[in-house]
Amino acid sequence: MTAHFSALDARLNAFRADLADARLEGRAEAGRFVAGRPARICVSVADVRKAPKPDAGVNTQFLCGDDVLVFEEAGGWAWVQAVRDSYVGYVAASEIAGREGEPTHMVSVPRTFVYPGPDLRFPRAGALSLGSTVTVAGGAETRGTHYALLPSGEAVVAGHLRPLAEPAADYVAVAETLLGTPYLWGGASGFGIDCSGLVQLALRVAGRDVPRDSDMQAAGLGEAFEPGADFSGVKRGDLVFWKGHVAIMTSDTEMIHASGHTMQVCREGLRQAVDRIGYLYGGPTGFRRP
Repeated sequence: MTAHFSALDARLNAFRADLADARLEGRAEAGRFVAGRPARICVSVADVRKAPKPDAGVNTQFLCGDDVLVFEEAGGWAWVQAVRDSYVGYVAASEIAGREGEPTHMVSVPRTFVYPGPDLRFPRAGALSLGSTVTVAGGAETRGTHYALLPSGEAVVAGHLRPLAEPAADYVAVAETLLGTPYLWGGASGFGIDCSGLVQLALRVAGRDVPRDSDMQAAGLGEAFEPGADFSGVKRGDLVFWKGHVAIMTSDTEMIHASGHTMQVCREGLRQAVDRIGYLYGGPTGFRRP
């Protein structure tokens, strides 16, 4: 008897003809099934590619501290799935490491530097994006500046972190801190971001893990609602969707989005955006309240 399998979204399920996640056995066809090995992203930002080669397209990005499951490591590439949003793709094998300790804090500013020790005059050792997670092992003060010390001995300005147990209260305010951030297709960090990445990252800092891509968000993030005549029912925090695009309302008339038109995170009036985008892509396809 031939088994019949329902369609699985390859973005959210690790399966190939030769290999698949053991949790998918009976739901997907593959040459063999393996359990994912726990690992963690150990670089500032890891590009997640469609295929294991440097010129493959980037679908999304994982941030420092993100937990992943590794299903295969070969040729300098790791085939992984994010624990947080289930996204599947290929990252450089050098960008993952074992899970040691549990993250305690999240970066709460768009970008911050990592120093080799607790002194802002030291040459920077790296940089972290909003939403990255770290383990704080101690603290220090130098010339009145407080630093969080990492297990490596490196330091981050303490005021740029917030405990994981204390998420931001207003995800729209988080998104607004990213105004001017360059637009980057597949980007999901404070160094470069796309429209759905902005929604996901802002909500993540506010304590909510949500789907990555705009079609996933449009299908099930929060509750759908009717905007009313002339968009009179829209308010701050609502999401506006177009085909392949999403924006966050910052008031009942203005929105913020990572725009391919301006190539940055910008503000725009809802009516102006509807007119501008409609010329090429049609009107909004839906409204949701997350």
